[in-house]
Amino acid sequence: MRLEPRSFGMAALLTSLVAIAPISTDMYLPSMPAIGAYFHASTAEVQLTLSVFLLGFAGAQLAWGPLSDRFGRRPVLITGTVIFVLSSIACSLSLQIEQLIIARFFQAIGACAGGAVGRAAVRDIHETKDAARLLAHMGTAMAIAPLVAPLLGGQLTFYFGWSTNFTALACVGAIVLFFTALTLPETNRQLDEKALAPRRIIANYSALLAHPEFRAYTFANAFSFSGLFAFISGSSFVLIGTFGLTAQTFGFAFSAPVLGYMAGTQIGARLVKRMSLPRLVHLGGLMGVIAGATGLAAVMIYPSIPTVIGPMFLYTCAVGIVMPNSMAGSIGPFPHMAGAASALMGFIQMALAATMGALFGIVHDGTAVPMMAIIAMTGLIGFLFARTTKKFCAAQ
Repeated sequence: MRLEPRSFGMAALLTSLVAIAPISTDMYLPSMPAIGAYFHASTAEVQLTLSVFLLGFAGAQLAWGPLSDRFGRRPVLITGTVIFVLSSIACSLSLQIEQLIIARFFQAIGACAGGAVGRAAVRDIHETKDAARLLAHMGTAMAIAPLVAPLLGGQLTFYFGWSTNFTALACVGAIVLFFTALTLPETNRQLDEKALAPRRIIANYSALLAHPEFRAYTFANAFSFSGLFAFISGSSFVLIGTFGLTAQTFGFAFSAPVLGYMAGTQIGARLVKRMSLPRLVHLGGLMGVIAGATGLAAVMIYPSIPTVIGPMFLYTCAVGIVMPNSMAGSIGPFPHMAGAASALMGFIQMALAATMGALFGIVHDGTAVPMMAIIAMTGLIGFLFARTTKKFCAAQ
């Protein structure tokens, strides 16, 4: 039985596919200190399990996008989910930190199909503004996963050990795979037989990078997300290692920024009916730079859990406004190569985020200042790109 493209069930399935990636990063966050202790690994080595995931996710998009333009969204999504399930099992069975890092790389390749191709499927079905609204609602639904995942991950780590997080991810992937294979229709009605030709791939990506609208939205999105990822990658080390939270209580502190993101996506979904995408992205960018600067100043003056979580609530609210609208703005002008546009946008987003995550592993000094400094920096640069989207207001 195939779902109707514009049905609630279709939106729910696409949301589940896109949500695999954030679940894969957030569920095991409370276990990162435990992983370090188990493998006798340094903070930088444990951080690699997160940064390598982002690098694998980023690189795989450049392949999954053209593959879905050539063969369709359905076979690519099924293949990617199979890879995700198998590599999640490999993560749970790792005996050395190096094995876990490698397994996480392949887990990212599988998870990437849902993120890159799922967004392209949304563009297959909806026009730009409708796609922005659906992506915002999907973002709200997806935020439930990272809201619950650290809480569940903390409990699993406390009672059963770190490896059970990856066993749980394999089970989630298997369920999503079952419904994808059973119900997902093909949404790509413009299969491009030359999409995998090297010249066509290079030409498509070159055309996208040369397009000022694509660059403005893509880099506004990438820097905004990179600040969020700096918090994701550093939160367990700061909140648990610096401020003394346990793996069980970490999820509750982490939930506040997630609620901020949910609030931002809902604000964006409502305002997109009355405001243009460029104005919304600019508004979110402004909120982000204010939140980042406030957070950095706060932890320098009075380092504490509230001075981290409070500004992060505002920052993630800003991200919730920027991301869905900048994604729609990046992909919208290119319906004939939505897969390639989604892939390149995602590659830039994840590559930059991985860089910020690795940077945190290098500069972390046991305080909250380096993490908040990275967030303030990415918030500022993201705002500068968000400002440039205003010139495209006439086209929205």
